[in-house]
Amino acid sequence: MFARSSILLLATLTLAACGTVPGGSSSTRNPQSAPRPVAVSPDAQMCLAAITETGSRYSPLPDEYNGNGCAITRAVQLSAVRGDASDLGISNIGPVQCETAKIFIAWARFGVDRAARKILGSPIDRIETMGSYSCRNVAGTSRRSAHATAQAIDVGAFVLEDGRRIDVKSAWSGGSREEREFLRVVHNSACRRFGTVLGPDYNAAHRDHLHVEISGGGFCR
Repeated sequence: MFARSSILLLATLTLAACGTVPGGSSSTRNPQSAPRPVAVSPDAQMCLAAITETGSRYSPLPDEYNGNGCAITRAVQLSAVRGDASDLGISNIGPVQCETAKIFIAWARFGVDRAARKILGSPIDRIETMGSYSCRNVAGTSRRSAHATAQAIDVGAFVLEDGRRIDVKSAWSGGSREEREFLRVVHNSACRRFGTVLGPDYNAAHRDHLHVEISGGGFCR
């Protein structure tokens, strides 16, 4: 299964590098407009193959070094996460390190979508984020945030297929009993997967979102 996924991944990257679209005519394309190939290390190939296997949609990104401790390496751009029965949209997300994306995909499907079905009676349509990569420090410190290396994602709201929108800021304390339960279940589920999870109970800076990152030693607040 892994070999098949790796072949599929390498074929996709090759097509992108050649500017070839299956079913299209190469004679109608300008070779100079073809996208540059993305160099992928063997370790990154394994991570990308694992994401491919989930059925989620993404694009691999080239490494980018911005100085002062800020960089985007082994990253992807997620466009949708595959749930049990349908794709879950993701809004406002930027580059995410592949390993972080892999954990986020599992959390979105098994920790968020299934909790929404069970507690709220509707599957997830879209997860609204407040971004991922950002060259900045941890608030109030001189230490670089995990966002500076694309290892963190801030989640602000969950939109259900029935149209309801559960936002962290208002529903964490002021939502219905089911909404409050749902947010705490997905928060606890994130704590079992990510290295650091911060929510409204941590401090005022996180009153309107759930911060999830791959680094950390199981810090959950």
